[in-house]
Amino acid sequence: MHRFFKYSLTSIVLILPSLLSANTYKGRVIDQNGNPVSYATVYVLQDPTTGTATDNDGIFSLDAYISNSNTVIVSFLGYEKQEIPLQQFADTSSLHVVVLKEQPIALEETVIAAKPSKQRNKRKQMAEVLYKVYNRMLYDMPDENVKYQVVSDVRMNSENQPWGMEQMIATIVNLPRSGREGRDSIQFAADMCKRFFKKEIRQRANEIYSDSLLNQRMLNAAYAVDSGVVVHQALWALGNVLYDMENTMKDLRHWTISNESETETVLTHTEKHNYFGIFKYEIKRHYIVDSYTYQTHRFSIEGTAKISIPFGYKVKGVYLDMLNLLNMDNNSIEKFRIRRANANVKLNTIYHEVDGQVRPLEKNLTAEALIEGTKKAEIPFNICATQRVTSTLTHDVQPLTAKQMTRRVKRVIVEGNW
Repeated sequence: MHRFFKYSLTSIVLILPSLLSANTYKGRVIDQNGNPVSYATVYVLQDPTTGTATDNDGIFSLDAYISNSNTVIVSFLGYEKQEIPLQQFADTSSLHVVVLKEQPIALEETVIAAKPSKQRNKRKQMAEVLYKVYNRMLYDMPDENVKYQVVSDVRMNSENQPWGMEQMIATIVNLPRSGREGRDSIQFAADMCKRFFKKEIRQRANEIYSDSLLNQRMLNAAYAVDSGVVVHQALWALGNVLYDMENTMKDLRHWTISNESETETVLTHTEKHNYFGIFKYEIKRHYIVDSYTYQTHRFSIEGTAKISIPFGYKVKGVYLDMLNLLNMDNNSIEKFRIRRANANVKLNTIYHEVDGQVRPLEKNLTAEALIEGTKKAEIPFNICATQRVTSTLTHDVQPLTAKQMTRRVKRVIVEGNW
């Protein structure tokens, strides 16, 4: 039996190369105006770890042992992802061109606040509607193992200039909630990652960190956790629609309701806080549901925060260095006293049906901040991120192993002037 097993295993190993031959697949990615899309993510749907990125001219080349029956995913922040049969790229004599269509982050259409109505906002009626929506959530979103394959992009800008971006392909398993917020139930394992930096920005960052007294502590923290994975995992964890509904549905005074269209209803919860006029923030949660079935279509969160320090706060040390990193002009800031800071965050989650259940399809995030100092000094920066679900599995899902979750993903660093 042992010899038979050994012979069979050897035969399979010998047969595999004939079934999966190493081929070269080439293509070019452009936008609707014919401009090349640099650094677009290109990977195989059936094996996300097999992938690459386009160069400055939008051209990519992929060498791998993969079947021609596989599918290629082409993705980039701000564009609709494309699914293309791999065999279309097999002819290397001519480049197969992929055209990406713009896909603005779907936020504005979903953050239309519900308008107050004296008749419809009676607390008893509101409680009945919220109860129906919540119970529909419990039915549509059962608390069980679900596995997602996602493509996640995070871009950072300062003064309207991009200085860093990270693309990640990851596997996420949602387990039944055990903690209060349910975030401990999210298992995250990165499969592939690319980081893009403007060359001069990376040089400045290296100089700051090399001279910083905080350098060793920052390095220790970076080694302790995979910071990039934490960012992408947090993006998925934000906006837990069921948790937010559970914690706000009894606060009937701050709910409003209205019809966004004939088929959709908007439920809005508003939360405001003011700490001595120095720190103010407001959070609006918008639940866009089917007017007849109460099924959740979208969930949006708007957050605004304002800090006003009467005499300012002196920034020094490594924190001043970080402000200099965000300051895109060539003038180094020697002194900075924060007087005001404003921030706006918008998070949107779009849902769809999978096997009779309602599951996330896409998450979008935009965050803008403006730091104002004395003498009219201003430093603006923003973050733009999106996560797209490429596949969802709801049956026979096993938890990820500790090895899968703790494996540090290998990163490809790309420098350029994009």
